[in-house]
Amino acid sequence: MIRRLVVLSLCISITLSCISCSNSEGKLLEERNVNISSELSYSHSMETVYARKFTVDYYEDNYALISIADGSRFLLVPKDQKLPEDLEEGIVPLIQPVEHIYLVASAVMDMFVSLDALDKVRFSGLKADGWYIEEAREAVESGEILYAGNYAAPDYEQIISEGCGLAVENTMIYHNPEVKEQLERLNIPVLVDHSSYETEPLGRTEWVKLYGLLAGKEEEAEAAFSAEMDAFTSVSGGEASGKTVAFFYITTNGEANVRKSSDYLPRMIEMAGGRYIFSDLGEKDTASSTMTMQMEEFYASAKEADYIIYNSAIEGELSSVAELIDKSSLLENFRAVQEGNVYCTTKNLYQSSMELGTMIRDIHEMLDGENDELTYLYQLE
Repeated sequence: MIRRLVVLSLCISITLSCISCSNSEGKLLEERNVNISSELSYSHSMETVYARKFTVDYYEDNYALISIADGSRFLLVPKDQKLPEDLEEGIVPLIQPVEHIYLVASAVMDMFVSLDALDKVRFSGLKADGWYIEEAREAVESGEILYAGNYAAPDYEQIISEGCGLAVENTMIYHNPEVKEQLERLNIPVLVDHSSYETEPLGRTEWVKLYGLLAGKEEEAEAAFSAEMDAFTSVSGGEASGKTVAFFYITTNGEANVRKSSDYLPRMIEMAGGRYIFSDLGEKDTASSTMTMQMEEFYASAKEADYIIYNSAIEGELSSVAELIDKSSLLENFRAVQEGNVYCTTKNLYQSSMELGTMIRDIHEMLDGENDELTYLYQLE
């Protein structure tokens, strides 16, 4: 009984903490202090279009301060410059160039690929068969990048042996804080990627600017982000189609896993000219971006959706509408199924963080009935 109460108390504490963090992160970055040392002269800050979960402040002599929404800060120190003696407490120094990165946040790999900076990554949190990004899979298969354990169980000995310069984790690391603490005890800085918390889809993509700074490829980062901006711009500005879209997958328990209305995927549907079938689903100020519904409840709410997009990134791609209906006979009665407007995502969607502008364009073309050149969607028959 006592154990249950402890677990319940911990769950409530984590939930309240997530809500508090979500509400305070923006204020934390807006009110950051740029006067971090008497030896550094502030110059200017990086301009971001959509990203709100990180900032970069530049100083004379090529120093740069990275601030993340969780309160962590990193000072990039050029290799020919010294570390300021009176640097503000809590700021972690990173000596450029940052190399031998242990990359656990899988969505970040696509950014390093787009920057032609895979040589900065030495360790992976996924094995070769876990990567859908071809360049990453080939690098792990060839040994150019070494599998060094996942976020919960890193191979510390291997990471230390080659002088890991930085661990890039996703927020799952908060479930295993002892791992983060151990890495830091071993003098391995830990940067937790918060791109998944960006409310704007292209805000996620804009994190490439941060990794471009770390890799010494800021111009390439600007070009990569601009390319995705162009993909979005090519379909924006038109009138909304008014067509509704359901985005989901069926769990092994037979429930429908759907995105909350505040998530970035419903926002992508909106940016493409459509309308997410759920207008006000889920709490906005919680960390989770999805929720599950009983199929009967999902059917009652989503059966009239004009289009279905089935999320295959979790359990694999579907090959036919019949295979979809096998997951739940209720789906056969959906308008989109009866009218032939059923689409499936490709399995590499979530690792393709540098293609969100392209994904928005895909949804736009789906709604317009232009199915010939889709990249991350395909129609089921």
